[in-house]
Amino acid sequence: MQKFHPQEIVVEVGSEQSIIFRNLKQAFPEIPFIFTDQPQTAARSLAASHDPLREGKRKLLLMRHRGEFLKKCPGSDGQVCCNYFVINFASNCPMECSYCYLQEYLADNPALKVFSNVDDLLSEADELLSRHRRFFFRIGTGEITDSLALDPYIGFCAEVVPFFAGQPNVLLELKTKSDCVEGLLRLDPKERVVVSWSMNPQKIIDEDEHLTASLEERLRAARCCQDAGYKLGFHFDPMIEYPGWERDYQAMVERLFAVVDHRRIAWLSMGVLRNTPRLKRIMRERFPSTRILSGEQVLCPDGKMRYFQPLRVSMYRKVLRWIRAASLTVFVYLCMESKEVWEQVFGFAPSCEKELGNRMIAQG
Repeated sequence: MQKFHPQEIVVEVGSEQSIIFRNLKQAFPEIPFIFTDQPQTAARSLAASHDPLREGKRKLLLMRHRGEFLKKCPGSDGQVCCNYFVINFASNCPMECSYCYLQEYLADNPALKVFSNVDDLLSEADELLSRHRRFFFRIGTGEITDSLALDPYIGFCAEVVPFFAGQPNVLLELKTKSDCVEGLLRLDPKERVVVSWSMNPQKIIDEDEHLTASLEERLRAARCCQDAGYKLGFHFDPMIEYPGWERDYQAMVERLFAVVDHRRIAWLSMGVLRNTPRLKRIMRERFPSTRILSGEQVLCPDGKMRYFQPLRVSMYRKVLRWIRAASLTVFVYLCMESKEVWEQVFGFAPSCEKELGNRMIAQG
């Protein structure tokens, strides 16, 4: 994948005491560091540019996070939820996927931010996990950023993986489209950390997942993590329908299982392309050459647009069949789908979010 190289790094006064700042100084000795006591003013200045989101990716803002780090995954109304918690250690992403929902979600807050107060994050997590030892948590860091794309420069994983690896009631998921795993390989996950990849055929990566790692780079990185003791996750999401998609997705599934040991896969998810009317407009403006919007979609009860339900069910069934040809035991679930779709694909639907979460924990 293409290396991240910001034009400048804006630092909130006080953040220069953090380990993240020291790592950035070491990674980018030639980049200018600009200090400010008004970081939000620097962030808002991007709004006047022609493409605020793209401009936001060219700078990096290091600042304190004010508020809670840990939150319940918002999920989607009317869809089966997997009972997931998220940690937002950064905001925005250095990569450029044409379908990325952050284009809409961060439209008014497009700065690429990294939060410097990691100690507060860990204290908050420790308090939650200690208070609820009878509850097993699944926590991810990839909701509004990529979990690993910035790690070679900020060293975030070296700070948080040892903490979560030492907790008895948590699985931490690091979700990425990168191959930036070097910082993980010298750490001991102690069966408490899952490294997962969003997966698509190389055709989609080339056309719509700009600046990300190639399919083979992702698989090589997954194999390295497997060999270092990590459990793996894979997310076929968003699955995109196009002429010849069956051939490409089947080849991707077969290649995945040829590279990694299915016994080290904690979970595998499937979810089709989904967006909103506003996101579709943003995609057309920012990526006029994308062809993934040519498929017909319908508005669903949760306000998101998806392929017609019969097409979604057919896609899921086909991919599930290819997965089962490689492994009868790997845990597979659907992301943001209705109980009706679950029943048509698997023959059952989880009775509640707790049931699905418990199934995933048992597999993980």
